Amino acid sequence: MRYEAIVIGVSSGGMNAMKVMFSLLPKDFNTPIIIVQHISAHSDNLWIKLLNDQNNLSIKEADEKENIEYGKVYIAPPNYHLMIEKDKTFSLTIDERVNFARPSIDVLFESAAEAYKDKLIGVVLTGSNNDGTNGIKRIQECGGLTIIQDPETAESSYMPASAIAVIKPDYILSLKDIIKLLIKLDKQKEYSS
Repeated sequence: MRYEAIVIGVSSGGMNAMKVMFSLLPKDFNTPIIIVQHISAHSDNLWIKLLNDQNNLSIKEADEKENIEYGKVYIAPPNYHLMIEKDKTFSLTIDERVNFARPSIDVLFESAAEAYKDKLIGVVLTGSNNDGTNGIKRIQECGGLTIIQDPETAESSYMPASAIAVIKPDYILSLKDIIKLLIKLDKQKEYSS
């Protein structure tokens, strides 16, 4: 089965994790990646420019009503919740913070789970709160694949440990092994024989 999207939640330690991830993902990586990184409400997009300078993929802030395209990486803009609609477009809201965060990982994950069902991969990486725990649970309930960074290898172990306490994920891996797995899944044929 081909997966149609990957959602990633990351908080403290996330910049380092994303630098590693995007330096290792190949240019022909095709599955769209949608990321919530907890950032300041007043953050500029300079950090996205820095990531773009160090990788093979095109990374951009998600825009309202934008279609999700293969081969692209989207990041939630500061101070907006990023949601995925059933028609696979983005929606941005300034609803209340969830787990003290806007953008919230749970908001992205829960909406993505409803839009993609079993064609979704959910990934929880390093972080120091429990945002993402309810969302990864919802992805699992909708039949999606769940991957959590091994807390012992995370810069901040709290967020992956929180998720592991609530679900039995499909995979608990180091960051580099998560990247290897995503590359392998991306290369799978559209239809299995």
